[in-house]
Amino acid sequence: MWVVMVASRFRTAIVAVCGVALVGLAAGSSAEAGGYHVYSCRTPTGAVAPTDGWTKSIVGGVFDTVKDTCLEHGALIAALDADSRHAVLTDRAIWAFAAPTDTKIAGATLWRAGDNGGGGFAQATYQFWLAAPTEFEIFSECIDTVHCPKVGDFGQPLSEVNRVDVPSKNLDTNLYLVASCGGGLEDFCEPGPGDENGYGAVVYMYAADIVLEQTAGPTASNVSGELATAPAVRGTSDVAFDASDPGSGVYEAVFSLDGQTVQTTVLDGNGGHCQNVGGTSDGLPAFLYTQPCAPSVSVDVPFDTTGISNGTHHLIVSAIDAAGNSAPVLDREITVSNPPAPPLPGTPGPLNGTNASAQATLSASWVGSKKARIASAYGRAHTIAGRLEAPGGVPIAGAELNCTAIPATQGAKPVTMACPHTDPTGRFEVKVPGNVSSRTIALAYREHLGDALPVATRTLGLSVKAGVSLRVHPHTAGVGQSIRFTGALLGGPIPHGGKQLVLEARSPGGPWIEFDVLRTTGKGRFQDSYRFKFPGPVSYRFRAVSESEADYPFATGASNTVGVFER
Repeated sequence: MWVVMVASRFRTAIVAVCGVALVGLAAGSSAEAGGYHVYSCRTPTGAVAPTDGWTKSIVGGVFDTVKDTCLEHGALIAALDADSRHAVLTDRAIWAFAAPTDTKIAGATLWRAGDNGGGGFAQATYQFWLAAPTEFEIFSECIDTVHCPKVGDFGQPLSEVNRVDVPSKNLDTNLYLVASCGGGLEDFCEPGPGDENGYGAVVYMYAADIVLEQTAGPTASNVSGELATAPAVRGTSDVAFDASDPGSGVYEAVFSLDGQTVQTTVLDGNGGHCQNVGGTSDGLPAFLYTQPCAPSVSVDVPFDTTGISNGTHHLIVSAIDAAGNSAPVLDREITVSNPPAPPLPGTPGPLNGTNASAQATLSASWVGSKKARIASAYGRAHTIAGRLEAPGGVPIAGAELNCTAIPATQGAKPVTMACPHTDPTGRFEVKVPGNVSSRTIALAYREHLGDALPVATRTLGLSVKAGVSLRVHPHTAGVGQSIRFTGALLGGPIPHGGKQLVLEARSPGGPWIEFDVLRTTGKGRFQDSYRFKFPGPVSYRFRAVSESEADYPFATGASNTVGVFER
């Protein structure tokens, strides 16, 4: 009974202190908050999942164990080794989950099993527990001396006996898995045989389904494109905008026409993280990462009007974050003016433009260059200008052009671009935003709408140098001292395992010399350090170089250079 009383008094004190804060948080929650699931270790189907958001720690004990075997179809493991002596309420092995900034936990279900193989003693016992929102606000525990030598099914990770739903009163921002030694304050759990793995107390978390709630939503700005400005639209039109989100990230653009959702477009895959893996029963999306989508995007989204009846319609475009919160992008009346439907197979469709011709000439080039393929720094927008003519230089006006882009990634598929109609002089412009990767852009004209093959084409290339940001600190150092490099790749998508970068340095008048090779994270961030081995004084310049690779659609590019003086 003494073990239960010790634990109970400890919990009661903490809950009493935290009670006011919990009431304040509940009162401040918004009924408009959105939510999303995050799967840890396993998905509901049993597939392997990462453990994003979980961190491990050991308190007191040197011979405690915290490890992650989830990628090998295992578990998050917190354990006290049985062959060591453990101090009561001091030695603890801990896994802790923390909700990201601007989110809180709205619901959570854990699948766990555990074993107190080290047993109990006169004044101490092996034990493990689950707690939230602090480490000692326990909602599920197993204490050897209180008739709980073990709990759960170790052979069936997703068994119903392993399931534990976190009570609503324990929901806030943190979850804890703890293996510990309990008892009198100056007592010990003694060494012994333990369980089959040599643990005195161990808790395995096989899976977690955590619902995160986010109140603050996304914002959108810098709206442009045909859908935002043109008096009438047809074919594929576009809307371009910037959006950002403080929590789960910017997920989709949702197009609503006359009150009905007609299109949803994922705006940035974020290296595969921003993917709804499904499996929920409450209508919320599910992801494998706590902040799955990009915090900010700059996009140009095409919208196909060919399936919409001609006439005036009410169009609403919204930017949605991963939690389902929305920000208005566009809310206006549009006039759809598409040509008649294509004729039956074997008969030509309507002529494509005034003065349409099978002998049309399509000319196009990059504004400011006569080259068919240009090189560009990352972030620089470009414009393609061209003209469509019939024989004799007669302009073809009001013609629909087809534009596609093939990113310079091995195996990339063509992507349809927003493409204008020619003006009364046969001229047109295609805007290419500054945040795109290297690509080939193909323009095509068909004499009749719906023709299978074009009668005039033009292909242009864009080679974009990789954008890299670099910071170095400090800017002055001496022999034996170190400087630290941090930075990020500016464009994506980033390869699944990160992108290789080369760090280079040079002294005044000298060549660039490679001194280290590193790999970014899956989000493109990197860090490194260098210690000066020889005395100065010397002024150095440093840069980070991203070399061209088949799985990263950018040409070789270098960061900004940073100066460091070695005393």
